[in-house]
Amino acid sequence: MSFNITSDQIAQHNQVAPLGIIVMNGTEEISKKVDEHLVKLYPSLTGPQNHETSFLQGVKCPRFQSGDGKAVLDQSVRGMDIYIICDTGNYNCTYNMFGREVPLSPDEHFADLKRVIQAIGGKAHRINVIMPILYGGRQHRKKARESLDCAVALQELQNMGVSEVVTFDAHDPRVQNAVPLMGFDNVIPSYQTLKALLKHVPDIMLDKDNFMVVSPDEGAMDRNVYYASVLGVELGMYYKRRDYSQIKNGRNPIVAHEFLGTEISGKDVFIYDDIISSGESMLDIAYDLRKRGAGRIFAGCTYALFTEGVDKFQKAVDEGVLSGVLSTNLTYRRPELLEAPWYFEVDCSKYMAYLIAALNHDMSVSLLLDPLTKINNLVKGHRAEASNKEQQLDLF
Repeated sequence: MSFNITSDQIAQHNQVAPLGIIVMNGTEEISKKVDEHLVKLYPSLTGPQNHETSFLQGVKCPRFQSGDGKAVLDQSVRGMDIYIICDTGNYNCTYNMFGREVPLSPDEHFADLKRVIQAIGGKAHRINVIMPILYGGRQHRKKARESLDCAVALQELQNMGVSEVVTFDAHDPRVQNAVPLMGFDNVIPSYQTLKALLKHVPDIMLDKDNFMVVSPDEGAMDRNVYYASVLGVELGMYYKRRDYSQIKNGRNPIVAHEFLGTEISGKDVFIYDDIISSGESMLDIAYDLRKRGAGRIFAGCTYALFTEGVDKFQKAVDEGVLSGVLSTNLTYRRPELLEAPWYFEVDCSKYMAYLIAALNHDMSVSLLLDPLTKINNLVKGHRAEASNKEQQLDLF
């Protein structure tokens, strides 16, 4: 079996309905890239006579001065297989309320998403939501008398007629249990991340003697166990000792990070988490790894939020503690982060386009969700290239 879905395989399945992509506020950049990939892909699926110039459907979500909002579709979507791309984490979107410029919060992004679904009014053949940062995803479980935001949000979408929700690296994918009758796919961009790492750091050696994966906490173990397993390298872990007697910024403050793992001296280290928020934990771990004699340290995440800016990370890079940060283009990134030479972008637009094409043709996405063979081929090719370079150097 092929290790990836090809256009020929997709073409063997019929379209569910004509494809349409609705671009929510703040997703214009990645939606444009996804659309470009789909335009190139679809002539081979539907024939040159059905060639599309764009699948994007226009929508506006204006706000009144009082803050009330509405959604307006620019054209009919009747009978279409609609994919709504929504970035609830984009705080760069603003509107004017009572004479003040106000950023859109995750709550307001989600409210606009529901308005768009209302505007569709049940006329689409099917409604799918692609929400990379799952709304309320960090409030995924109850520990006391508190809300359960993510589960309730998913139930709202299900009740509004959404057929499928596609998210990327959910904080806890078990939240899908709240909507067992609705489609839910949690996509992990593991292959894309490793591909970006090898592209930007071509001399890195992904073997037991030179490389190690470290989980920043117990919650990120599944992600890092996967990387360590497919690469065949050692795995380390930090656990957080917290002060449960107080709450700061909505959480119990971390007292210390404790390391569990084998000897790390001289090895390059890769640390991966779903989100870099303030980045304090990631930096604390990087400094501790440096004290333990680690080689180059690379921090990876799916969402680089950098809620407190990039200055602390820049300082860590300047001090030789951190060698690079990898993150996807699935949400808004600060301009100063994009300009930083130590930031390595992981482009997921083609991945998203293939997911949409497969779903639009009612095809299994299992091969896209499990990239094990692709990773094995990627690493094998990298090791072979490194070996050839060594042999060429020996000739001199």
